[in-house]
Amino acid sequence: MIELKTKLWWRATLALGLGSMLVFINLYLAQPLLPLLAIDFSVSPLSATWLLSISTLGLALGLLFWASVADQLGRKPVMLGCLLVALVLGLVVSQLSQFSSLLIVRGLQGFFLAGLPATAVAYMSEEFTPKALVTSIGVYIAANSLGGIAGRVFGGLLAQWGGQWQTSFMVLATLSLVLWLGVLKWLPASQHFVPTGKGQGLSALVNHLKNPLLWPIYLVGGLNFMVFLNQYTYVAFYLSAPPIQLASAALGLLFLTYLAGTFASSISGWLIQRFGLCQTLLAAIAIMAIGNLGLLSPQLPVILLTLFVDSFAFFLAHACASSWVGRSVTEHRALASSLYLVFYYLGASLGGVYLYPFWTWAGLPGVMLGSMLVLLVTAGLTLRLPHNTRVSDTRHLT
Repeated sequence: MIELKTKLWWRATLALGLGSMLVFINLYLAQPLLPLLAIDFSVSPLSATWLLSISTLGLALGLLFWASVADQLGRKPVMLGCLLVALVLGLVVSQLSQFSSLLIVRGLQGFFLAGLPATAVAYMSEEFTPKALVTSIGVYIAANSLGGIAGRVFGGLLAQWGGQWQTSFMVLATLSLVLWLGVLKWLPASQHFVPTGKGQGLSALVNHLKNPLLWPIYLVGGLNFMVFLNQYTYVAFYLSAPPIQLASAALGLLFLTYLAGTFASSISGWLIQRFGLCQTLLAAIAIMAIGNLGLLSPQLPVILLTLFVDSFAFFLAHACASSWVGRSVTEHRALASSLYLVFYYLGASLGGVYLYPFWTWAGLPGVMLGSMLVLLVTAGLTLRLPHNTRVSDTRHLT
């Protein structure tokens, strides 16, 4: 087993963190480009949002599939192989000129990007000592967050620098392929992997979906992400149009507000221990609802404040929800966590469609109303959960 802070631990942790960053850079780089893509392909905002939604949908569908494949073929081959294919598909995207082809390839890219997040935690659980595992998961989660921010920020900056959206995909995919060689070199081969037979996890999957402690929190995570992620999309459309007319680079910089979520994640464990998991989750949803009121204002400073508040609240709620999953099962925890991520990314893929009628009806105030309706549902689901517990397992996923 790999011990904490040994040379092998640093290699493995660096490789998994780097691989995680590459996944989320390539998943989210399209988000600040959506207004530009809508203009370039002469499609509606709803159609443009599918360039992000189709990739998150592909990722959601790929999570359980690649987890099952990795249970039979091994962790490292699945992680490296899937990531390599996904990055090559990123290069393919940069060469496409048909919107329908772009959608197909982005969906496939999301499906293959799922290979690493579907397998990484299982690899760490098998290869690391318990003490090393806790620290490595923390680094891995931080890399997830930083990759998502970097993809959006540099996606916007590169599009403006190159004068076209293709530049972002070309440069980031090429750079990612170079960095993939580092993952290949540094990630140690599995030493404790034991293949499992086909179908062994099916009954556990059904049991998790029936578990009254799990399915409400799966919905909470998915629905919260559904409105949070796509709220940024419609804010970007609003800010790219008159009278504000922000360029792609500035739209990418909007996602630095995610750093408020990084801070929220860092203090989530203390808040959960101090106030209780459900109480903290309910408070986070309430803060997100209050922050959404800022979308009633057309002023850029107020909108930015809304994004900071909502980012803090969402990631606090996400930390609570994923922590709840970890403490609600005693068997097949990896499967339970993977199911949470499936709901999480399914929500992300559906949010653009859900919020679009509200956007066309009333712009950002309509998006605020649509978000509020969903937050009422997630608050209601949270109230169904037991509120008299304190939680020691505060590990969370992104």
